[in-house]
Amino acid sequence: MSWRIAIRHVTTHRYAKEVSSSYNEARITPLSTPRQLCLEAKVEVAPSVRPRRYWDYWGTCVDAFDLHLPHTEMVVTGTSVVETATPERAGHGVGWDTLAAAQVADQHAELLAPTPATPYDERLAEVGNGIRSTSRTPSDAALAACFWVAEQLEYVKGSTSVKTSGIEAWEAGAGVCQDFAHLTLGVLRAMGVPGRYVSGYLHPFPDAEIGQAISGQSHAWVEWWDGDWRPFDPTNGVYAGERHVIVGRGRDYHDVTPLKGLFKGGPTSDLDVQVDLTRLG
Repeated sequence: MSWRIAIRHVTTHRYAKEVSSSYNEARITPLSTPRQLCLEAKVEVAPSVRPRRYWDYWGTCVDAFDLHLPHTEMVVTGTSVVETATPERAGHGVGWDTLAAAQVADQHAELLAPTPATPYDERLAEVGNGIRSTSRTPSDAALAACFWVAEQLEYVKGSTSVKTSGIEAWEAGAGVCQDFAHLTLGVLRAMGVPGRYVSGYLHPFPDAEIGQAISGQSHAWVEWWDGDWRPFDPTNGVYAGERHVIVGRGRDYHDVTPLKGLFKGGPTSDLDVQVDLTRLG
């Protein structure tokens, strides 16, 4: 099954005082992958400036731009049209012996190591060891980890921030999609299963009407490697499919932040993000 989805992502920064200059990176342009084709995409900035486009270390498309004139508001608008398809989920992948091989561990070292958002924790390591000991394959263990996280966290909007780690969300018992992803990655890595954070969008309605614009938001899920990359959305307890649009992948949220930068002046007094998703076919 395939979908065609139009996306409009608008971020508005308003400053309490005039800003004289800023240096910014936007990661809001969808990728083209074997299961996803970005048909068109552009990023526009006000005050007007032409972004410089490049692909970063993780393969994410980055639109970078500098502003060198006084301003009290900055608006970044990303528009795109993407065709998506449900990824194949064949077989159970490789076994534990293959994951333990030195070559595999070296190849995926960055996606097995802890990060500030997915720190090492002895309690989480015990959870991972327990899941692994009762799972026949890495794929079975990864899926069990996703469902374990769903039992630990309640989705509560505004309960955490981008600085919250997966462990902190676990201790609080609540979080949003990035916390579900971070906690899942912590368990995967504790078990020796390579895992990466995926940033993108999720159309919320499986039976969406053609042409109807829906107010949405950025979304996050995970992919684990067991001989191939398997995408799973732990927040919703489903494999990522045609309603998921991939923007970037990395070790955690901080590798794929939708908009980040530095500015001289300010401070920021208001931040508004609006995402509209429209199913075209």
